[in-house]
Amino acid sequence: MTVLRTPDARFDDLPGYPFAPNYVEVPHRDGAPLRMHYVDAGPRDAPVVLLLHGEPTWSYLYRKVIPVLVAAGLRAIAPDHIGFGRSDKLSEATDYTYARHIGWVDAFLSALDLHGVTLFGQDWGGAIGLSAVAREPERFDRIVLGNTMLHTLEPELAGRLVWAAHSDGTTSTIAEGLLNWVTLSQRMPVLRPSLFVNASTVGDVPADVAAAYDAPFPDPRYLAGVRQFPILIPITRSDPGAKINRATWRALEGFDRPVLTAFSDSDPTTAGWDRVFQQRIPGAAGQPHVTLAGGGHFLQEDCGEELGRVIVDFVESTAG
Repeated sequence: MTVLRTPDARFDDLPGYPFAPNYVEVPHRDGAPLRMHYVDAGPRDAPVVLLLHGEPTWSYLYRKVIPVLVAAGLRAIAPDHIGFGRSDKLSEATDYTYARHIGWVDAFLSALDLHGVTLFGQDWGGAIGLSAVAREPERFDRIVLGNTMLHTLEPELAGRLVWAAHSDGTTSTIAEGLLNWVTLSQRMPVLRPSLFVNASTVGDVPADVAAAYDAPFPDPRYLAGVRQFPILIPITRSDPGAKINRATWRALEGFDRPVLTAFSDSDPTTAGWDRVFQQRIPGAAGQPHVTLAGGGHFLQEDCGEELGRVIVDFVESTAG
């Protein structure tokens, strides 16, 4: 295992991202610490909104959301997963597992001693964040979910998801789009995160913004974590990730604190999951769930300010 650290100069003058870096150390399997980066904006004694990104982005994705939260008097914390952004990167793809990503976020929450947290998770940020909720629910006051998923391959998911992923225990049904994404991520000779960001937004991504998404990855050695995330998506019931997610669902089905879905209207990759969350998590009952118009998979890029206002309104309306 080689630990790589992106040179700081790669992050100079990124458009719309004026945030000072912060770091904590989280453990790895051989005992050597890894440095995990996070944005920390707003009053230190204010209610915390934890913003978790997914594949293949980093905290830069939240640059439009964070100012809205801070203007409302909230504290926005946006970490970069290990392998992404300004966090340390491991050179071997197999050093990244779903369980380790969850463990690194658990260690992050413990290091900052966060409580009274509002979780916002998108893509893998939702799945990892919900696993953190399942393990330490006392840290979280509420949850907001946008364009995320929690695959278990359960047969009752049949007919409920645009990107189908379900199994009867003998035969798995997986949407071609999902399989295409998994195989493409492994076969592309040149992998650039900005390509996927641009393909998964409704609006065009300016060239300087695209370059910012690529900034953490100076050469292919730094991209092992990006390569690995897609093949961690469970596609059989025996997949380790499916087992983790089933345990997470068991915990979430007893979570009665407020839960809001804020999905966009133009993301086939997660379409249908909002209704699954609304129906299976008790805290989602009766909440003012929203669908954000004009947003692709990366709704933070397409409608970040509006998403920020949704989060602020939900925190304020459920406080106390």
